[in-house]
Amino acid sequence: MSLLKMAPPDKVSSLDELFAIAYAMEHEAAARYAELAEHVRAEGHPQLAQLFEQLAAEERSHEGSVVQWSQRHRGRTPDPAAIRWEIPETFDEEAAGELAASHLATAYRVLSMAVRNEERAFAFWTYIAAEAATPEVRQAAEQMAREELRHVALVRRARREAYHAERRAHPGIRKRTPAESLAEAAVLEARLAGRIEELAAQLADDTGVRAHDLAAQTRAMSAEAARLAPGDAGAVEDLDMLATAERLVEDYLDVGDLARDEKVVSEAQSLAKRAITRLAWLRALV
Repeated sequence: MSLLKMAPPDKVSSLDELFAIAYAMEHEAAARYAELAEHVRAEGHPQLAQLFEQLAAEERSHEGSVVQWSQRHRGRTPDPAAIRWEIPETFDEEAAGELAASHLATAYRVLSMAVRNEERAFAFWTYIAAEAATPEVRQAAEQMAREELRHVALVRRARREAYHAERRAHPGIRKRTPAESLAEAAVLEARLAGRIEELAAQLADDTGVRAHDLAAQTRAMSAEAARLAPGDAGAVEDLDMLATAERLVEDYLDVGDLARDEKVVSEAQSLAKRAITRLAWLRALV
């Protein structure tokens, strides 16, 4: 559980407790982003303030969704009194503080922090689902994890747009073609499969089985990428396991945005979805 500073100290025993925890997490994130917006605006950074305000608004929207879900299933709004233990931090206060104080902060860096926060929330709900006290709590926690994974994809897309905006400000940097990105992805997928297999050999029980399955899926993704862009990828940078997994997410999302062939776009988007799920699982584990 490296994404979390500590694992949840106990199981979630009821839907009332789950909804209360979910509401508290979204409310806390919205409040923190709003505070950061106020701070950087006072420091004379209106564009970053607007970005933090957008993140706060998104978290308030998630908060409202939790309220509606609780009302549908329990007939009442979430009650903070249902929470029996301290919720592990999923909002990176240290990184947020550093960004707010930095004169070098960019939209890309802010959104990178937001991606990590969403991935921590995904890791939290994945853990809660695995340790759920009842089937209904497990199903609800799995739904929360899926929602957080959707949030990860949305924030990653915004981060990628910020990255491209920064690259446009430096036009001398050559951009890879979709075919080049896919050819490199095929190589990276094969390398990543080997690293996941090494990790699986060190794990036991269901986690080891899941890692072996993920390695097989990764080899299949390598073959898919190679079919989309046959040819030599040339020299491909050798990265560690997590860096490789993240690079693949960004590559597939880029191909989905830039390719003109509808089949390539569709398959790249499918690869991106699986790569995002894989990255979140690996980060929760390593």
